[in-house]
Amino acid sequence: MRKALIVGINDYPSSPLYGCINDASAFSSIIENNGDGSPNFDVRLVNDVPTKSDLKELIVELFQVDSDTTLFYFSGHGYIDEIGGYIVTPDYKPHDFGVSMDEILTIANSSKSKNKIIILDCCHSGALGSPKQHGGQTSNIAEGVSILTASRDYEPSIEVNGQGVFTTLLLDALKGGAADLRGHITPGSIYAYIDQALGPWDQRPVFKTNITRFTSLRTSSPQVPITTIRNLTKYFPTPEQEFDLNPSFEDTNSQVIEHKVVEPYAKSENVAVFKELQKLESVGLIIPVGEEHMYFAAMNSKSCKLTALGYHYWRLVKDRRL
Repeated sequence: MRKALIVGINDYPSSPLYGCINDASAFSSIIENNGDGSPNFDVRLVNDVPTKSDLKELIVELFQVDSDTTLFYFSGHGYIDEIGGYIVTPDYKPHDFGVSMDEILTIANSSKSKNKIIILDCCHSGALGSPKQHGGQTSNIAEGVSILTASRDYEPSIEVNGQGVFTTLLLDALKGGAADLRGHITPGSIYAYIDQALGPWDQRPVFKTNITRFTSLRTSSPQVPITTIRNLTKYFPTPEQEFDLNPSFEDTNSQVIEHKVVEPYAKSENVAVFKELQKLESVGLIIPVGEEHMYFAAMNSKSCKLTALGYHYWRLVKDRRL
């Protein structure tokens, strides 16, 4: 069971926002299902929550659920003072800005859910997990908790063309930009994607976690079919072994095609293998030996071998973890 509470707030009386509901709605739509259309999160989308009390009640209710994965996403105003950080609600007033980020972490820490993920797209969101009372030191993050925020505690969160820069990149990551070769997208891979993509923007994302198990937020279509990756151990019985090639593996080396061909001519069974090897080469799992391209490795009867990444996936297949 995977539960998600998605909150976007635009309706602030004296300082309205314009992209937060768009962000929340877009995030809700993509996280609800995996790339193949299968169910992912049971989503509750709530926009323009009017009061601090209402929002805190929703957060408490979310993390009370004993589920496999619990996700909280917020897009709106954030604030920080000498006490700590807050996600701001429309009923804010001096010295009472909204739900304390320290309280959110405390609620998540005490949850029985196996995986707790908190994603904040608001100014000063990096204060989550680094309370002022502790001198800015990172507070205790319980096992199973992951935090991903749009900016550091002293930074604003930028909005462009009606959508937060952070959430725009977050959505791209969830669509497959941050997927591994199996199609799994994790909080860590999302952070890496956003961190690299932000480039010259002033704001920097923050990622904090305490996990001991793999957590996938969403799956997308793999770059290479899993069945092809599983053939690594078939083509390479040992990780050091090279796979010998010859012209019979190249589809265009055929007498029915009008250009120079050499023996042995293309064989359908070898061509099928070579197409899989080319797919594995395209994602960095194997490389040709002694040639720049797989085509020339075949035509010149060279070989191909596993890369370091290929050895990693070879071990996953060998250990029956893929």
